[in-house]
Amino acid sequence: MNYDYEIELINVCKSFQGQDVFKNLNIGFVKNKISVILGPSGCGKTTLLNIISGIEKVDFGKVVVNNNSISYIFQEDRLIPWLTVYENIAFTLKSYKNKKEMDNIIHKYLDIVKLNDHKDKLPHELSGGMKRRVAVARAFSYKSELLLMDEPFKGLDVKLKQYIIAEFLKIWQEDKRTVIMVTHDMEEAKILGDKIYYL
Repeated sequence: MNYDYEIELINVCKSFQGQDVFKNLNIGFVKNKISVILGPSGCGKTTLLNIISGIEKVDFGKVVVNNNSISYIFQEDRLIPWLTVYENIAFTLKSYKNKKEMDNIIHKYLDIVKLNDHKDKLPHELSGGMKRRVAVARAFSYKSELLLMDEPFKGLDVKLKQYIIAEFLKIWQEDKRTVIMVTHDMEEAKILGDKIYYL
């Protein structure tokens, strides 16, 4: 393990139905930095995040993850359909013993994504862009050591996306957690990435 890295993949091989996605992939992601994985659809970006998170197992090689807690913004919003916006975020913060502190955190991140007025709505009452914003707020609010983001700003209009990216960078400056983000958008990569990897 290179201890400058939070995550390191060593000689990783992964295939689906006989088709190689990765063959002897060696890559490391630096601790407390924002790393961006850039590339076209179908090149293995999401598979790479799923390997890092443990959702996908490798066929061969070694994955070293030097932390204990992970937040993940998936491409799909994955909201719990029977919980409100507020409850969806509270679900990830259930370990908090202080309800007031939890409430403050939830309102802080709902303010950032401009959804406080919709906190009592269920997911089916939200537009696609609003669901995406709930998913972003939920992941930001959980103080993980590692944040994985798969096309996190997909479906947001340009003005709102720019605003949330700016707010995200402010949040990141506070806690400097390790972030690995997947995107196909070069502008997002240039704004956010301390280091950019192209697949």
